[in-house]
Amino acid sequence: MNNIIELKGISRTYTNSTQPLTVLKDINLTIAAGELVAIIGASGSGKSTLMNIMGCLDVPDRGDYYIGGQNAAHLSPDELARLRREHIGFIFQRYHLMPDISALGNVEIPAIYANSKRDQRRLRAAQLLARLGLEGRENHKPGQLSGGQQQRVSIARSLINGGEIILADEPTGALDSKSGQEVLGILSELNQRGHTVVIVTHDMKVAQHAQRIIELQDGEVIADSGCKSPVPPMPQSTAIRARQGYWQSLLDRTRESLQMALKSMNAHRLRTALTMTGIIFGIAAVVTVVALGEGAKQRTLASIKDLGTNVVSIYPGRDFFDDAIDSIRTLVPADADALANQSFVDSVSPEVGASDSIRFRSKSATASITGVGRDYFRVNGLTLLQGTTFRDDRNALQEVIIDENARNSLFGDFGIEPLGQIVFLGAVPARVVGVVKSNQDSAPNRISVWMPYTTVMYRMVGKPTLSSIGVRLKDNVDNEAAVGAISQLLTQRHGVKDFMLFNRDKFRKSIEHASMTLSLLILMVASISLIIGSLGVMNIMLVSVTERTHEIGVRMAVGARRSDIMQQFMIEAVLVCLIGGALGIALSFAAGSLFTALAGGMLTAIYSWQAAVVAFCCSTLIGMIFGYLPARKAARMDPVNSLASE
Repeated sequence: MNNIIELKGISRTYTNSTQPLTVLKDINLTIAAGELVAIIGASGSGKSTLMNIMGCLDVPDRGDYYIGGQNAAHLSPDELARLRREHIGFIFQRYHLMPDISALGNVEIPAIYANSKRDQRRLRAAQLLARLGLEGRENHKPGQLSGGQQQRVSIARSLINGGEIILADEPTGALDSKSGQEVLGILSELNQRGHTVVIVTHDMKVAQHAQRIIELQDGEVIADSGCKSPVPPMPQSTAIRARQGYWQSLLDRTRESLQMALKSMNAHRLRTALTMTGIIFGIAAVVTVVALGEGAKQRTLASIKDLGTNVVSIYPGRDFFDDAIDSIRTLVPADADALANQSFVDSVSPEVGASDSIRFRSKSATASITGVGRDYFRVNGLTLLQGTTFRDDRNALQEVIIDENARNSLFGDFGIEPLGQIVFLGAVPARVVGVVKSNQDSAPNRISVWMPYTTVMYRMVGKPTLSSIGVRLKDNVDNEAAVGAISQLLTQRHGVKDFMLFNRDKFRKSIEHASMTLSLLILMVASISLIIGSLGVMNIMLVSVTERTHEIGVRMAVGARRSDIMQQFMIEAVLVCLIGGALGIALSFAAGSLFTALAGGMLTAIYSWQAAVVAFCCSTLIGMIFGYLPARKAARMDPVNSLASE
């Protein structure tokens, strides 16, 4: 006779807080393929523990358990899951069906873990339900079915992968007598079809339906009636033979896990919303800070650009704090000409400073007068609103360019255009040839005007040297190298380093560095809320694992691997964080608009798709990291204890 189950010296001891409790003592037992066996005994006799070991839900402390020739006592948890999935079907007293899944979906679960093709397992599940009298109720959830119908769904689930061995734990215990007889009839029919059926019960009337009765008492076999009738031959297995490829199987299991995650989130909407809140505000805070920081940075750079960021200013003297700086005469127009001939120079402007009154008719004001070259306005990024720059800056032409403040102060009351008008700068008359846009930060009572540098040198200050030279570098040159070349050139011309260089690019970099440092500090503060939200995700997922311990046990009983259980909870954690991340990004856009409106345009949030992608990836990573511990805890649960938690 072909023995499908062999137990040799099986013992099982549980340890509680006081002393060890031996439930099974040196059990030796064989069951042939195709037998219908009943295991009976009083409560506490060890029959349920024996069934759990036979069903690979539990492992013995000592002894060997062979199922189909394999010693299950030495297999890993995933190898035990394979045996349950491929050879064993469970029928429980309390049915252990998933309440949020239809009857068809419950029957399908073991086939999903067995990598069966979607269309074939659906067809097989529908056929089993129809065979068991549930045709037309495939889409009903367990709560919509009677106890007898739920037990039939449980029987169909045990057969979906073939059910070579069917273990029925008190299959009629929760049913009325009529439904109980129907279930026993189904089990007898399955046995006649060649399935090995083991019924665990305390009811002798139920046990009498079996061909063989084994009685347990205090963890020992005290009676074994032996097989009453010849064992029918094993039929051809009706399990689904076609298996899917790895990726298709993974996709199916992922889809099922995703559906379960969505149902769990929907069943606990308030808890899910509260969990997402931390992620939403954390992601929103981080994205908003990044956007506002970028807006502040761009605004600062725009302001600096108006000053000319790629400009080097040259002054006479060895040091900015030299007491004799006013008496030093080192810079001359020829130096500016020499610099203009360098390949890395875009434009050059000699500069001479003066101060005097400016007068037009009866209007007069004190003005800052600067003698400059024709390219001064390009060097410093100033915009001409009217007119043009000087025709010639070398022949002391009496021309002047005024700013907006000068135009408003001198010509506003007369209602005439300034271009072509003659104004007096001290005693020197000059024709207005242009109007420059005033600096946004300049005081409204500050007037600036510009004349050719030769005009200021010869007609106003009477000295042949320059106050400074402005050099604009080409955009594609290395700033530091160009500054070194300027210093080397002037040192060679003067024979000594008697000048100072002020590189405005360093000013720009300094402001950029300060802006970045401030943004990072604010970002770190904002990240605290994200970390708190992440801890909330882990906490809620741990609660979810505890609440769904029974579901975990059922999934393990029907063949789920540890990786399947872990995937289930990892997907839920990631899904919570992804949805929270998406809502956080949306909230950030709203918050950025609000801040911009409240700041009156002084503060602008500049968003980028890169920041949104990083935030989205960040929320995914949070779900993976903080969902790992709860998922690992779920995957390592003991199947027996999990099933008993209902």
